[in-house]
Amino acid sequence: MKNFMDQDFLLTTETARKLFHDYAEKMPIIDYHCHISPKEICDDKKFKNLTEAWLYGDHYKWRLMRSYGIDEKYITGKSTDYEKFLSYVKAVETAIGNPLYHWTHLELQRYFGINEVINEKNAPVIWEKANKIFESGLSVRQIIKKSNVKAICTTDDPADSLEYHLKLQEDKTFDVKVLPAFRPDKALGINKPTFTEWVKTLEKASKKNIASYDEFLDALKSRIEFFHSVGCRVSDHALDYVPYLEASKEEVASIFKKALNGETITHEEETKYRTATMQFLGKNYAKLNWAMELHINAFRDNNGDMFKKLGPDTGFDSINDSNVTYPLSKLLSSLEVENLLPKTILYSLNPNDNYVLGTLLGCFQGSGVLGKIQLGAAWWFNDNKDGMIEQMKALANLGLFSSFLGMLTDSRSFLSYTRHEYFRRILCELIGNWTENGEIPNDMDLLGKITEDICYNNAKNYFEMKI
Repeated sequence: MKNFMDQDFLLTTETARKLFHDYAEKMPIIDYHCHISPKEICDDKKFKNLTEAWLYGDHYKWRLMRSYGIDEKYITGKSTDYEKFLSYVKAVETAIGNPLYHWTHLELQRYFGINEVINEKNAPVIWEKANKIFESGLSVRQIIKKSNVKAICTTDDPADSLEYHLKLQEDKTFDVKVLPAFRPDKALGINKPTFTEWVKTLEKASKKNIASYDEFLDALKSRIEFFHSVGCRVSDHALDYVPYLEASKEEVASIFKKALNGETITHEEETKYRTATMQFLGKNYAKLNWAMELHINAFRDNNGDMFKKLGPDTGFDSINDSNVTYPLSKLLSSLEVENLLPKTILYSLNPNDNYVLGTLLGCFQGSGVLGKIQLGAAWWFNDNKDGMIEQMKALANLGLFSSFLGMLTDSRSFLSYTRHEYFRRILCELIGNWTENGEIPNDMDLLGKITEDICYNNAKNYFEMKI
């Protein structure tokens, strides 16, 4: 019987162990999609305790605690941090099979030197040990450096000033690249009650009057150019469904005007507007050689009562099952026909879409770019052992596995970099099994290079990062 989460955790073959310890383990990290705060990096935030680092804003953990029946008071309510910590320990102690069980222990091991199995009995000792590490000076920047991170792409609204990215670029004491990523979800949310207010925010940021659709697009273009000047090379879109419904520019302009006037927008009108705006954005990304990330098929804010109480991103989202193939094919093709399809990374929260995306991306490859259209890493509810394996197997079966961009955290927690280690162990186990089954040659030079490329080099080259 193997020891629990020892140095060969998840590595069951000699080839897997060699690939991880000799190749994957040493590779730096490019975290090309996350939700951490550039301000907290700039300020080099120090956490007052483990709860602040672990549980503030982490809806993965909140969902687990609710499944255990823990009262909301001890999750997002006004209980003490220690009470929240103890409540999480109660939930995670028996959460075998959930990736949080592994992530929690990896974080304790890597950042705090705590190798005990977490449970209610030793919770007070773990609390004390971890908090002493924070008191000794473990800060956000130290966590990033300790994790061997070379570049981070945050998630930023088009109207953001990017002031903290600019300050970090001037800070010669911190050599990790912290780059913005352009996230124009609010620009596409024409049916949201906050849309007109956001347009006013965009006006201020762009210093452009917006009274028409043309002026709106001009303002967005100016923000894209500003983001580019600050080092942005990737956009990101949360698409609960993929829009595709062609309309004339005059019709789209009329729809935009209706929204500014506070009139109701139908779903058909919303789809026409989103299609035209996505096409405009995609063409501008292509001109600047950006990559475009499309996150598809999340169904958000299912619990209306809790949404009223807590707002979005609080653990009440699920997988969606909207149709993907037709609208996504048409959207990509409408850009390709003008030779303005940007590098694109496709994610779906619905694992049933792996083969849809895996076959569709093969229709738009080429243009001298290795893996121009990517099947993104197993995302959100799929970033577990089974989900990662199935995503990688789908890519290998349908495309060029060796061009894969590898893992990202997609996290709001600075302790989440261990997810890269978790992924790398699973990656090496997969390749190791293929090797020892005689399915691929035992050529360690080849396999080691492919492993290193997936862990780091492919992302470095794809985003053209000078690091």
